[in-house]
Order: sequence, then C-alpha cells, then structure tokens
Amino acid sequence: METTCTRCHQATDAESCYCPHCGLPQLLYAADGANGQATPERLNEPVRDASTIDWKPAMRASLSLAVPAGLLSSSLSPVGILGLFWMAGAAAWAVLLYMRSQRPAWITIGAGARIGLVTGLLAAWLAFAISGATLFVQRFVLHQSSQMDAEWKTRVNMSQEMAQEWTGGMGSSDAAHAEAVALRAQVQAWMMSSWGHAGIETFGIAVNSFFLLFFAAGGGALGARLLARRRRPEV
Repeated sequence: METTCTRCHQATDAESCYCPHCGLPQLLYAADGANGQATPERLNEPVRDASTIDWKPAMRASLSLAVPAGLLSSSLSPVGILGLFWMAGAAAWAVLLYMRSQRPAWITIGAGARIGLVTGLLAAWLAFAISGATLFVQRFVLHQSSQMDAEWKTRVNMSQEMAQEWTGGMGSSDAAHAEAVALRAQVQAWMMSSWGHAGIETFGIAVNSFFLLFFAAGGGALGARLLARRRRPEV
C-alpha cells in the first residue's frame, strides 16, 4: 500500500517512517484497542530535514576529500584526466562521510550536489594554486624558461600546421586563403608572446577547474542517490 507525501507529493510506502524522496517524517497509524479506530502518531524524536545540510560536519568531510582530489587534479598529478573521475568519487565519498552521523541516513540529490560542489570548489582552488605555483617555480626559481618556451613553440607550430591543413582542404579562393594565412600569422604571433602564453595557460587551468566543479556536483548527487536507494531510516 502506498500513500502520498504531504511535502513533495511523491509515492511513499505506508509502512515507511520517512519519505524516501525528501525525508519528511510520515504519520504512523496504530489501532486503538478500545474502539478499533486508527489514530495518527508521529515520531517523538526530532528528525533532520533531508533537504537541509549541517555545514559544519559537511565542511569537514568536504575538506578531508578536497585536498587529495585537488592534488590529483593539478598539473603535478600523474593520473592526468583521470583526476576528474577521482573528483567525482571524492565528492560522493564526502557525502557518505557526512551522512554517517546524520538522521535520516540519506539526503536529497540536490543537497548531495551542494556538498559535492563545495568539495569541488575547495579542490579546484587547490589545483589552480598548485598548477600556477608550479609554473612560477619552473620559470623563475628553477630557471627552466628556455625549455618551457621551446616546448610551447613546438605546441604552437603543431597547432598552426593542423589549422593550415584543415583550411587548405576547404578549397577556398586565393583571396580567402591569403586572408586565412594572415590571420594565422597574427594568432601565432600572439600565442608566441609572453601575454599569449600566460593567457592560454591560465585559461587551460580555469577550464580544468570548471570541469572539476561539474564532476564534483555530479559525484555528490550520485552519492546522495546511492544513499537514497541503499539506506532506509530505522523505525
């Protein structure tokens, strides 16, 4: 037998003490021995709303997972793009750690996504700081500027060659081809400049941080979803 939750209006098992979707305590009906009529009862113990977050323990859980996630997602990480998947797993893990001391022992998907987003923000800030500091140390402390510039020049030349092959196969007119060549020369000159190099490196780190936030929010939502399916409040 199913009933309807008074808050989210989703189908709920009549024997369940809490709504599996929003965590609202449900009415329990017990038969009265005197007249045989059912009387509603509520749980006397106060219960946390599953859509809200106690941020003090949530921040502790997020910080404990954000530090290793940020390290594995920075430019020093040997795992590369796999750091994004580690970020999603770390966010889900942060939700699980947070829910150990909470009742009901699960939260809504939106609340899980918020915890994951906070975990991602902390990890992205750490990854951005580590990546930027690494470039600074390599160039100005370890004096590897010549090697870094040579590698950057190789990357720029390869990208320009790919762009030339792509535009060359389009069969454009001579005027359009000449215009494309001039534009590529301007772009290459800007990319080879110090401002262009710094701007592109910063943009790449920022894009990586954005993807960290995206995967972290998804991981937190996934962790909340798994809790909602695997755990049920105790009667």
